[in-house]
Amino acid sequence: MTVHVHGTLLGVKDVAEAAIAWYDKFARDLPWRDRDAKPWGILVSEIMLQQTPVNRLLPAWTEWMRRWPTPAALAVDRPAEAIRMWGRLGYPRRALRLHTCAVALVEHHDGEVPSSVAELLALPGIGTYTANAVAAFAFGQRQPVVDTNVRRFVARAVTGQADGGAATTPADLRAVEALLPSAERIAARASAAFMEIGALICTARTPNCTQCPLWSRCAWRANGFPPSTDPPRRPQGYAGTDRQIRGALMAVLREASGPVGRAQLDLAWPEAERRETALTSLIVDGLAVEVRPGYIALAGDVELADDVEPVDA
Repeated sequence: MTVHVHGTLLGVKDVAEAAIAWYDKFARDLPWRDRDAKPWGILVSEIMLQQTPVNRLLPAWTEWMRRWPTPAALAVDRPAEAIRMWGRLGYPRRALRLHTCAVALVEHHDGEVPSSVAELLALPGIGTYTANAVAAFAFGQRQPVVDTNVRRFVARAVTGQADGGAATTPADLRAVEALLPSAERIAARASAAFMEIGALICTARTPNCTQCPLWSRCAWRANGFPPSTDPPRRPQGYAGTDRQIRGALMAVLREASGPVGRAQLDLAWPEAERRETALTSLIVDGLAVEVRPGYIALAGDVELADDVEPVDA
């Protein structure tokens, strides 16, 4: 594949080689990138990295892997413990997803993470991005690993557009796959390099273009840095949102040693109607359960309901 950029040709080899050379020199030293990193650790990192910055993720990943170094170790523990360990990373359904995935790995794959994309996709809660990422980074396969950062980097460097759109499409997967070298291990490294450049250099708001390995051949630069034609995306707030209310309720449930009385939860948020809506959503999402009238527990702590004294205000 070659792409015309104002009379020049930007080839697959140019993009991948430049990206990998930069990555080899400037990539962050992250534990799930170590040579001895196991597929399970890489899978955990990919689930955690969804909607969580790396700096917040590092201590959580380290603690998680220390407690549950294998899928089997997590599978035999209660789902509630996964939710507690998740802490304040946000979107705690990801903790349940990892627990359910660990159980499936034990039941269907002898406790090992499979290497094929098809088998990875068959795991509960695993989508195209995660399956491709694990196949590439854990098993060195040639797979298009496409997230927001990669879409933006490829859109700018190759097509001259300001960003890559709001969601990954089949066309995005094809475009990124076309940029990958044919050798699998090198292709996997190129995938990691594209992601790192998008995360650290080709950022959404303040790209550090002069440090980009494709600066001199970037289509976006050659086109005069045209702005995005998509409507501006408003940054998501947190204060006063349903997410904040859910988080306040989850904090009470995580810290309790057993079922929590509604009177205790009432102290977590003053608005009764919104508090009740948030609590209902936690129950619907499988994160909490009403173990008896008026008492709520984390999912997976249900078996403790008859043995542990409830916590009241």
